[in-house]
Amino acid sequence: MCKGLIFRKAGRGDLDAICRIYERSHDAEEAGLTTTGWLRGVYPVRAVAEAALDRDDMYVAVRDGRVIATGVINQIQVDVYYGCDWKYRAADEEVSVLHTLAVDPDSRGMGAGPAFVKFWEKLAAEQGCSVLRIDTNARNKRAREMYAKLGYIETDIVPTVFNGIPGVDLVLMEKKL
Repeated sequence: MCKGLIFRKAGRGDLDAICRIYERSHDAEEAGLTTTGWLRGVYPVRAVAEAALDRDDMYVAVRDGRVIATGVINQIQVDVYYGCDWKYRAADEEVSVLHTLAVDPDSRGMGAGPAFVKFWEKLAAEQGCSVLRIDTNARNKRAREMYAKLGYIETDIVPTVFNGIPGVDLVLMEKKL
C-alpha cells in the first residue's frame, strides 16, 4: 500500500498540480503506456477540475508535499446510471460516486489508486452512504482489475458519448458498504 499518503479536500492552490496529473495521464496514453480512454483537450481538462473545486467535491492524495492523485467524490450520478439495472437498489442520497480518479503516472504501481478508493469508501460511510458507484472506459483494463480486486462488481456496459468522448463503452460498477 502507498505509505505516507494524506487525503484531503483540494483547494484552489492544488489546481495546477491536478492539471499536471491530467496532462501526464494524457502523455502516458498517447505514448501507449496506459489505456484510460481519455482524450487530451476533451477529458479531463482544467475546466473539469475547476468545476469540482467550485462544487467543493475535489479531493487529492498528497505524499511528501506533492499531489500524486486526484478524484471527485460526490453523489452526482451521470445520466447513463439511471438506465442501469443496478444490483443494489438505493435512493440517490444513499449513493456515493467517485469520478475522474487520476494517479500521476510517476506514482503508479505504488498503491495510490487503491488507497484513494479506500479513502472514498471511508468518507462515503461517514456521510451515511451505503452504495458506491463508479464507471470507467471498457478499454481501461488496469482500473477494471483494480476495482474488481477491491470488491466492485461490473453491473453494466453502456455505449455512450462520455464527457465529449465518442464511442465509449462505459463500464458501470458498484459495491455495497
